[in-house]
Amino acid sequence: MLTPYEKPNYKDSLWQLANSIVPYLGLWCLAAISMSYSFWVTLPLAMIASVFFMRVFIIFHDCGHYSFFRNRKANEIVGAVTGILTFFPYYKWRYEHAIHHATSSNLDHRGTGDLWILTVNEYVALPAFQRATYRLYRNPFVMFGLGPFYLFINARFNRKGAGLKERWNTYLTNLCLLASIGLLCLLLSWQMVLVVQGLILYCSGVVGVWMFYVQHQFEGTYFEETDDWDYFSAALRGSSFYRLPKILQWATGNIGFHHVHHLGPHIPNYNLQRVHESNVLLQKVPVIEFRLSLRSLRYRLWDEEQKKFVGFQDIRKRRSN
Repeated sequence: MLTPYEKPNYKDSLWQLANSIVPYLGLWCLAAISMSYSFWVTLPLAMIASVFFMRVFIIFHDCGHYSFFRNRKANEIVGAVTGILTFFPYYKWRYEHAIHHATSSNLDHRGTGDLWILTVNEYVALPAFQRATYRLYRNPFVMFGLGPFYLFINARFNRKGAGLKERWNTYLTNLCLLASIGLLCLLLSWQMVLVVQGLILYCSGVVGVWMFYVQHQFEGTYFEETDDWDYFSAALRGSSFYRLPKILQWATGNIGFHHVHHLGPHIPNYNLQRVHESNVLLQKVPVIEFRLSLRSLRYRLWDEEQKKFVGFQDIRKRRSN
């Protein structure tokens, strides 16, 4: 079913490179120029640039799955370059994201490439300080307000156990970023670079954290321990079909078809909708609309007994009863 869609089309891939990177760089320059006139002109330009930043990240993401080009080396080269543009070392991110795909919705393999999720029993067993830390982490203002800062800072460091190739890619990415940002500061000003690049990173980061959050934490999702876990259920039931308005679907590279992506991670982003529409089975998965997705903000813990997400208030009610 998936095989015909797993072959990248060079024409589509090259066109996506052009219509994502060129507008991003162009809007970056316009936002920088507008700083001389008014911040209120810079702000909308930077927000529009963040849309194309997200599309560049989707290209980076596909290269990590070797799905953007048929040639493995081409994926690695474009992935490394777009990794510099998006501030993420290619090999480190690829490793952690591969772990996420291999263990998504598996309660026994949490912690790499995903968000911090505790079960009810795990939370109740924690000391008071650790419970407070978890509550702070799961607070929407912290997760979506500070989360983007953490992601971009954490990306600067190698993970424990990283191989030589991965470590050097992280060093090279950091060096290229330091050199390019330093040059821009000399040519423009550090204030201009800080405002423009900071706005772009933050706006796209907030959307990115939200998308990742809602793609696996929604009403009716799937989590199981290893003995009862299987890949297909994790893909079709544990990954959302997040139906977005067309402009947002385009901006996020069709990643709302996340159930298709987890079922076939080698499918290029521009083929995800075609796969969804070509198979009745894939169309039967629950649809998450934007308004419905906002309910997931109150989900904090996985209840192993009821097999669903619950909030902290549900734990208090249970204790009071």
